[in-house]
Amino acid sequence: MRAPAANQTFDEAIKVTPVDPYRYSAVLRDDWCIGTVPHGGYTTAVLYQLAITHFAYTHPTRYKEAATPISMQLAFLRRTAAGPALLKVQDTKLGARTSTIHVALLQPSEKNKDKKRNTTLTAKSSPSSWDDEDLEIKVAGYITVSPPSAEVGMSAPTKWTLLPAAIPGSGPEGRVDLQALGTSGRDEQWVRLAAPFPLFRRATQHVEFFGPDPALGKPRVVDQWARFRPGGNTQGRWTDEAVAFLADMFPMVLDGFDTAATEGGGEAKDTATQKGPQARYWYPTVTLNIDFKKRLPADGVEWLYSRVQTRSVRNGRMDLDVTVLDAQGEVVALSNQVGLIVDASRNIGERKSKM
Repeated sequence: MRAPAANQTFDEAIKVTPVDPYRYSAVLRDDWCIGTVPHGGYTTAVLYQLAITHFAYTHPTRYKEAATPISMQLAFLRRTAAGPALLKVQDTKLGARTSTIHVALLQPSEKNKDKKRNTTLTAKSSPSSWDDEDLEIKVAGYITVSPPSAEVGMSAPTKWTLLPAAIPGSGPEGRVDLQALGTSGRDEQWVRLAAPFPLFRRATQHVEFFGPDPALGKPRVVDQWARFRPGGNTQGRWTDEAVAFLADMFPMVLDGFDTAATEGGGEAKDTATQKGPQARYWYPTVTLNIDFKKRLPADGVEWLYSRVQTRSVRNGRMDLDVTVLDAQGEVVALSNQVGLIVDASRNIGERKSKM
């Protein structure tokens, strides 16, 4: 079983509570935000947990063991906010091997100018008592689940490999010595990295990043080894739920854009604290797809590797392709997304969803 304290902060942050068989509630946490908006990968992890909770609560006898997501296709329609959220589920297909559900995350509309309605909504203590007419869908999509015992059939090697190859470490066959990297912060040309703009990108502070030494120059692709540190807990471990978060966690990819903006137009200041530089850009997710290839052990793993590639950045829109591997080099998840590049001022502000 998973060590109960290892990811306690994360487990609490993605907790989903049943309201009725097809309605659930959650509270999106401020310390998992980018600016004032909950991080897209964190929100994805909440919806991952929603799928697990829905089948455990509404369909407890559908499968002999817990059904977990094997694929997610999400559309981020509007900005979410830190605070309570209502989650809805619609059963689209219930099958023997796979089941697919439609999910939606709802919060109060930012455009609702009916003062009387807003006053009533703000005074309510729980999403379970919210009226649907007061809400708007922030995130929607489909999640397909399957129990491990149903995952049977042909397996075959594909001879796929990373191209270009990752920068080698000091271990056998050029593997990175993860013990040395974690202990000393360096293995050959791999070093510990500090995620930029921690005041603005608070969600990045739950992860410890390692990558090729920046002195080597700008690579064509971005490689990273990462350890999960939810709430600063050094015993944190990557679990299946946390992989959904990691699939959208690659601050070094965005650092190049931030650096270019800073060099071209000076640095912005954190308007909330006036303590140091803040990213000039915000990179909201438009769509996010994840294919979960391998389930992790119940107690999680310490290290996961990500290869992140961007093929085109045009007119404020970019693509991101992410491959997540474990320490043995096996594919854990594949992800791709469409993201926007907008001024950070569109993110900053007092936007918490009121209880």
